[in-house]
Amino acid sequence: MRDGIEVEVPNSELSDQEVVRRVIEGEPALFEILMRRYNRRLFRVTRSIVTNELEAEDIVQDAYVRAYEHLNQFEGRARFSTWLTKIAIYEAYARVRRTDYKKVDSISLLEGEGLDVKSKGRDPEQQTYDGELKMVLEKAFDALPDDYRSVFMLREIEGLSTAEAAECLEISEENVKTRLHRARALLQRELYSLAATNENAAFQFLGDRCDRIVARVLERILSGNRGRTLDE
Repeated sequence: MRDGIEVEVPNSELSDQEVVRRVIEGEPALFEILMRRYNRRLFRVTRSIVTNELEAEDIVQDAYVRAYEHLNQFEGRARFSTWLTKIAIYEAYARVRRTDYKKVDSISLLEGEGLDVKSKGRDPEQQTYDGELKMVLEKAFDALPDDYRSVFMLREIEGLSTAEAAECLEISEENVKTRLHRARALLQRELYSLAATNENAAFQFLGDRCDRIVARVLERILSGNRGRTLDE
């Protein structure tokens, strides 16, 4: 994705499992396909934990590198997207734990660029309103307790099922349902309604950020793997 425009990635029709297999067998550049598929999800879920966009970018890069280094450990019992999301969640909570241990009550459960308002047909007044709405939504979201933010992001913003969210966070489906219900209540009925109908306005993952993460991760993984496969 460049300048907010989707760019076709070669072999993008390949399944996750096929991409993983070919990367392991010596085509590390294909890892870009996986990054472009899951950049937005990983950015959103890590940002929901650390509530800082720049730090979330950094965590996503580390998560990709860690996933790349351990691709041989992906056994295919779960979806690759779930496995990858869990790595990003672990990285995010590890980062929070290093900076403020009191903020990571949910770590025990795990262990045991802004809004694009330049669309056609939007006058300056509407653009201003959209920008203000984005800030209100994100401020309300950031005020949620840590455990509720990650559940709300996965279920309502990213659209994962209850079962998928539970697997990513390593909690029960009942806990997912309970936390989501409480998150909705805290956001209040009116604000939640706005968030549900404008989910693509908040927590955008636009072209520059997408390209920046892809370029940095590829530089890191390719520089250390020239001329060898992950089996070596």
